[in-house]
Amino acid sequence: MQSILAMRAAAILDFIGGIRGTLHVTFEEGTHSAWLYDLLSRRVARLVVCNPRKNALLKSGNKSDAIDARKLAELLRADILSPVCHGKKSALEVQHLARSYALLTEDTTRVMARIKAVFRGQAIRCAGKKLYGSKHRGEYLAQLGAGALRRRAECLYQELEALQQLRRQAKRELIVECRKYPETKLLCSVPFLGPVRAAVLHPSDVDLSLGTPVLIGRVQTPHRFRTKRQFWAYCGLALEMRDSGEYRVVDGQVERRKRLAQIRGLNWNHSHELKNLFKAAATSAAACEGVFREFYLGQLKKNIRRRWPG
Repeated sequence: MQSILAMRAAAILDFIGGIRGTLHVTFEEGTHSAWLYDLLSRRVARLVVCNPRKNALLKSGNKSDAIDARKLAELLRADILSPVCHGKKSALEVQHLARSYALLTEDTTRVMARIKAVFRGQAIRCAGKKLYGSKHRGEYLAQLGAGALRRRAECLYQELEALQQLRRQAKRELIVECRKYPETKLLCSVPFLGPVRAAVLHPSDVDLSLGTPVLIGRVQTPHRFRTKRQFWAYCGLALEMRDSGEYRVVDGQVERRKRLAQIRGLNWNHSHELKNLFKAAATSAAACEGVFREFYLGQLKKNIRRRWPG
């Protein structure tokens, strides 16, 4: 049976309610996946939000909506789909607030780059952060004259002020929401994570103070991972290895070669926000005085760095 439904909750629920028996539903991760998951998770026996990157069967042969739906049904029946975790609604507030803060940070950085480009295009020296403050703003604008270029810079400054105010407000709301979770206190005690970075574990920013919300919003619960190795892979810190011809026959006996598997780098299928978070935390730890920097320098002396991919 095949049917074409409108992307409305009433139409989807009416169709699901008219089917008898045990229902197993799957769809690919995308724009509507979170909404569909919340809509159907309690109304079907099994719901799988699959990873489209690992559905190689969909890439072969002809492609259309009907063909893709039939192939997804076959993969679901064979139980070979790779599911994408959709956690509880309890961490959605932190996740949305962390996403807002990350996007505002990206917009602020983009506007700052545009402001600097205006002055650099006129060969005006603008090194450092003094260009973006209000104290010396009049001096820089005076060097642009009174034409359209100055008006363009003034508009960019107004946009920057608005974004900075929104960013500060988003940061306050994110930290307040994150404090509602008991794991926040434990995550904030981890050096170089901070209250905002820990919120992603339960988006991505290099701010040392915002790691906790990123962790809470993205990971939600550590129990979704079987071991710590799965968590490393999710963060993009797992090693990918390639090997072939592992065994050989010697005197009628099968022996395994002593050759080591070749390391091909870190895994590419991961959460970029979590990888940026842990890389920023590790970089800060290695740059600041303390036990982490001593450990890092000790590993460099042992020539450990050359054994790992960059």
